[in-house]
Amino acid sequence: MIKTIRNVVVVAVLAVVVALVAFNMPRKSGGATGHSHGHGHEGHEGHDHGNGVALSDAKVAAAGIELLKAGPETLRDTLTLNGMLLPNQEMLLQVTPRFPGVVREVNKRVGDRVERNDVLARVESNQSLTVYDLKSSIAGTVIDRQIALGEYVTEQKVAFTVADLSTVWVDFAVNRRDLKRVRTGDKVLVDPSDGDPPLETTISYLSPVGNADTQSGLARAVLPNADRRFRPGLFVTARLILSAKSAPLAIRLSALQTIENRTVAFVRDGEKFEARDLELGERDGEWVEVLFGISEGEIYAAKNSFVIKAELAKGSATHEH
Repeated sequence: MIKTIRNVVVVAVLAVVVALVAFNMPRKSGGATGHSHGHGHEGHEGHDHGNGVALSDAKVAAAGIELLKAGPETLRDTLTLNGMLLPNQEMLLQVTPRFPGVVREVNKRVGDRVERNDVLARVESNQSLTVYDLKSSIAGTVIDRQIALGEYVTEQKVAFTVADLSTVWVDFAVNRRDLKRVRTGDKVLVDPSDGDPPLETTISYLSPVGNADTQSGLARAVLPNADRRFRPGLFVTARLILSAKSAPLAIRLSALQTIENRTVAFVRDGEKFEARDLELGERDGEWVEVLFGISEGEIYAAKNSFVIKAELAKGSATHEH
């Protein structure tokens, strides 16, 4: 009886030991569970399971992502103005015939560049029946022509208008409530809307009278235009600088993105973009001060950063279980 009881106890102890050993053995990966954890990683090497995504230089260029270095900037309190480009009226020449007569020759068309004393046309005088020249007394561009070959012309009608477009005017309409904030000499940043950076100039003239139709005042600036970047007749927008403040560290507003109610910017290290949580300070229409989250000299996505956000979202969706 005692021997039987001893055998039963030994068997029970052995069963417990075997169960403990089996429970603590490491499980092999594979099967349904292993496949579930491994699914989605192939073909997505560019995605970080954390908060980053890798993009090659070629992909960055193709997506139009602009890369800038974080650094000090000037934040400006500004007033937005709308304006129109005009020829500089102080550098404008209207050429009229000296005597009535018939146009025998036309040498210049609208858009032609002319030098001083270039012949624009030749007219046969009705009085003397001799041919005389219509010349430009300035160098510039023909912006208007009002005569044609064989036409009878008189000194009462302008034949050509020549403008020196090396400088142009931009006339701004200033709302009456903002007129007291504008002064001659104020700095203004004019955006030609052609993708190039704005041009800084100053307000050179304020009209002493207002416009009855628009209830606005006229403010004028003179723009250098040697490269013919500004074309008279086109509209432009501008920011009048009311005050300025230096920020030790700032990035472009266009760099900011929101992820899960966090404001972030994408900082590049090698080919990887990392989403950095930011603490922000003051801002203007272009820049925002960074108090925490980015260091000076770090490279960040300043334009089209939404592309990186979209890539990051793809990676997050792939890694969801």
